[in-house]
Amino acid sequence: MARLRLNLGTRSYNIEIGRGNLLHTGFRRFGSRYAVITDSNVKRLYAKKLESSLKRQGLDAEVFEFPAGEASKNPETAARIGREMARKGFDRDSIIIALGGGVAGDLVGYIASFYMRGIDYIQVPTTLLAQVDSSIGGKVGVDIPEGKNMFGYFHQPKAVIIDVETLKTLPKKEIQNGLAEIVKYGMAQDSELFEYLEKNVKRNSSFADMKFYQKVVEKSCRIKAGIVERDEKEKELRKILNYGHTIGHAIESAEKYRLSHGEAIALGMAYEGKVSLALGLLDKKSLARQNELIKEAGLPVKYSGRSSDELIKIMRRDKKARGGKLYFVLPTSVGKVKSDRGKVAFPVDESIVRKCLKE
Repeated sequence: MARLRLNLGTRSYNIEIGRGNLLHTGFRRFGSRYAVITDSNVKRLYAKKLESSLKRQGLDAEVFEFPAGEASKNPETAARIGREMARKGFDRDSIIIALGGGVAGDLVGYIASFYMRGIDYIQVPTTLLAQVDSSIGGKVGVDIPEGKNMFGYFHQPKAVIIDVETLKTLPKKEIQNGLAEIVKYGMAQDSELFEYLEKNVKRNSSFADMKFYQKVVEKSCRIKAGIVERDEKEKELRKILNYGHTIGHAIESAEKYRLSHGEAIALGMAYEGKVSLALGLLDKKSLARQNELIKEAGLPVKYSGRSSDELIKIMRRDKKARGGKLYFVLPTSVGKVKSDRGKVAFPVDESIVRKCLKE
C-alpha cells in the first residue's frame, strides 16, 4: 500500500492507496460513529460491505442514500440528508464517509462543511475520476441552475482511503472519465506521465491492468497533493488544475450533463489547446500528441453541440472568470504551461476563443 501525506499544518491528512482498503482499513482511529453517505448505485455495490466492516470494528454506522447522478448534487439534497442526520442524532464527534464518485465526494464534503458548522469526513472514492482528482484537496460544493459548483467551500477531509479494487466494477465510460483527468495532469504538469500514458493507455481504456491503474492513481495523487500543499485555496498555482475546465465546464452545463465530466474535460483540453496554439504558445505537434492521447483513451476532441456564443455566455458566469474576462491555463508544450511571476491563468480575448470553438 502507498501512503502519501498532504501537509497543511493542522489540517494535514494521509492519502492511502491500495487493494482491499475498503474492507481492511482501521477506522477506529478517526471516531466511533459514522454516517456513510452514498448514491443509489454505489450503495448496491459497496455500502453494505463498508457498513459491515465498520460494525466488525465495533463502530456505529448508518447508511444514507441519494439518487445517483449529477442532478442530485444540489442544495436541496444536501439539506435533506443533513436533516436526516440530525433526526438520527449525529453530533459534532460523528464522522461522515463520502463513499462513491465525484458527485458523492463533492456533495458529502459540502454536507460535512455546514453540518453543525463543520464536522470531520473521510473520502472513500470508488471511481477513477474521484481517486485521482476530486477526492483530494478539500474543494466541495453543489450545483445550482446558474452554474456548476457555484455553492461550495474548502473543507479538507480527515483522510482519503483509495481502494483500486473498486475500479473493477466500473463501466468503460467511467474509466475514461478518470483517464481525462490523468491526461490533464500529464499535459499540464508531467511529461513522463504523459509519455507513460501514450505507451499504455489504449489497452487500458477499459479496465485491464491493475498495475497500470495503481501507478497512475498514485502518480496523479502525488501531483495533486503537491499542488494543494503550495496553494490550498486556489489563489494561483492550483488554477493549473483547471486546464480544460473553463471550456469543459461550459460544455457540461450547456449539455445539462448529458455528456460525462470526462468527455467534457477532454473537449475542453482539445479546444483550450487550440486557443494556446492560436496565441503562438503551443506548437502543432504537441497539440496533436495531446489530442491523439485523448482519442486513444476513447474520448472526444470535437464538439458540435451548442453555439460558441452560448458557451462563452456560460463561461462568463463561471467562477474562474474575473472582471468580465475569460481566464485560461495555456500549455506551452507537453508537461508545461505558461507561467509568469507565479501566475498560471491568463485572460484571453473572447474573439480568439470564439474562433477556436468554431473551427
